[in-house]
Amino acid sequence: MLRCFSCGGNWQLKDIVRDIDDGMVVRSSETSGSEHGSRRRLFSGRGNENGSQKGNVARSFIFRELSTATRNFRESNLIGEGGFGRVFKGRLDSGQASFDFLFLLGLNKGKIVAIKQLNLNGFQGNQEFIVEVLMLSLLHHPNLVNLIGYCTDGDQRLLVYEYMQMGSLEDHLFDIEPDKEPLDWSTRIKIAVGAARGLEYLHCKANPPVIYRDLKSANILLDENFYPKLSDFGLAKLGPVGDNTHVSTRVVGTFGYCAPEYAMSGKLTLKSDIYSFGVVLLELITGRKAIDLSRKAGEQNLVVWSRPFLNNPKNFIRLADPRLQGSFHVRALYQAIAITAMCLQETANLRPLIGDIVVALEYLASQSNKKSNRGLPRSPPSPSPSPLKHGNDSLSRDRDFRGFSSI
Repeated sequence: MLRCFSCGGNWQLKDIVRDIDDGMVVRSSETSGSEHGSRRRLFSGRGNENGSQKGNVARSFIFRELSTATRNFRESNLIGEGGFGRVFKGRLDSGQASFDFLFLLGLNKGKIVAIKQLNLNGFQGNQEFIVEVLMLSLLHHPNLVNLIGYCTDGDQRLLVYEYMQMGSLEDHLFDIEPDKEPLDWSTRIKIAVGAARGLEYLHCKANPPVIYRDLKSANILLDENFYPKLSDFGLAKLGPVGDNTHVSTRVVGTFGYCAPEYAMSGKLTLKSDIYSFGVVLLELITGRKAIDLSRKAGEQNLVVWSRPFLNNPKNFIRLADPRLQGSFHVRALYQAIAITAMCLQETANLRPLIGDIVVALEYLASQSNKKSNRGLPRSPPSPSPSPLKHGNDSLSRDRDFRGFSSI
């Protein structure tokens, strides 16, 4: 039986653990057949990056509003397509949303938005829609995409997000046009840092912690300054609490990004996300897709192909994206690969905590503005112990990184 929340309530994640798994309706009432009666808020209040779980404002739209915003979902407005459905570029006119509401969201009248429409015959259904609305209503961080609203008219299921001008990380790493400049090294590290901060918020600030479960380059969106935000939370899962070490669940996600222990057993932990993050780091370093069936046998799975190189620091340089043309600090490349290798440990407990990864990547970003070394080094830098630790032996943000810089 579907359950519901009262509109305007302040909820914590721990209050909805059972409800997310059991399913529920998004709106608590249809008190009026008028447009005003259907435009009710799901939650009130606003979360913040310091860990507050008060709900972010999410507005309920009627279908006609979003149809008008996308010019009746015209093909020329289509900007993306995935497991959930299709994503359209739209514009919220001043007549469609009050100035006060848009101002509250930090938007101006007529702001461009992204509108995602559920494919009723797709792989993801109503439960994933509900999870996404709840997660993005309750969680708020600069590196998580902002949910503006949703639509549940009849069998329609739509989500309205802030518009991310540069699309996804995937758009800028793979199959780029010959006349298009590839992402430079410093931008790649900047994106990695932002994605890691978003994941750190989910793992360390949310209560209980949230396992993203679908971290991949296609779900990292970029604004006009290549500032990254995590998106698509329909598969997110609340993490283990108390003495529990994992969450048992059906295996979902994207092939090539799933941690091996999760794919084999369905046992989900925070370290499952760390593995997926390691795959994204590997994509940023190599410019290769996690799974690329157009490549020859032995190179189609990025992690499998990279293992021999990751296991031998002398071969680290061979992992660098050739489109970078050597325009990177060689020592920084080695450090990034060392972090990646630890994230991709086959034993989950040996993978570092996300907080430690953030510290290491922030250090890396601070070094990325230095003058690049071009070409191959005569001999690889001598590795030193990585500052990353596994388990509960986490780093202080004030740690001295002189040892790490010798890698």
